[in-house]
Amino acid sequence: MVKLLLISNSTNAGEAYLEHPKEEIKKFLGNVKKVLFLPWAAVTYSYDEYERKVQARFSEFGVEVDSIHHYRNTKLAIQEAEAIVVGGGNTFKLLKTIQQHDIIETVRSKVLSGTPYIGWSAGANVACPTVCTTNDMPITEPDNFNAFNLVRFQINPHYLDAHPTGHAGETREQRIIEFTEMDPYTYVVGLREGTMLLLENVTLTLKGPKPARIFKKGMAPMEVNAGDDLDFLFE
Repeated sequence: MVKLLLISNSTNAGEAYLEHPKEEIKKFLGNVKKVLFLPWAAVTYSYDEYERKVQARFSEFGVEVDSIHHYRNTKLAIQEAEAIVVGGGNTFKLLKTIQQHDIIETVRSKVLSGTPYIGWSAGANVACPTVCTTNDMPITEPDNFNAFNLVRFQINPHYLDAHPTGHAGETREQRIIEFTEMDPYTYVVGLREGTMLLLENVTLTLKGPKPARIFKKGMAPMEVNAGDDLDFLFE
């Protein structure tokens, strides 16, 4: 049974870090007492700092955060993990480091065999087939864009409807439609901030107070709400 919690963002405006998803994370982890954390999306702060920041929140529900950067044998650390947590930051740096450690198939096999996976922002991006729907700048160059491929659809975290006055550039929707032109068979889920996708017991559920926006070539963008049937995303 595959168990995924894919979160759009770590922090809502005016809230503390990981405040909005904390109850879903707690419920999702259940009896898990220790998680393996991948901090590699961090750019302007250290992996130790990132680990401490996540630990401060996870301590509220009695879960130890153990960062993978402490391990020489990263594959073994993954194989022995109770759960895997991938933090946000820069998606390209995250993917490049994942590739450098050659752990894509290790993580994929581990998660598809039932190990819980939590990712927010960049951590949600790398759960997809590729990272081609990230919002991040390619500040470093991975070998390719292929990611963990834990779901069949793409996610665009932090999805925004805004088109600011005086801005003549493309909207987020237009950028995603460009992706669907190049990859016409793949759905893209625009996950607005404060929302997440839960995959558990072969059921995909939208969580949070806002709808998600769904894109695919040949169909008009559509809104889905918490409680709607999302099975079509696996077609």
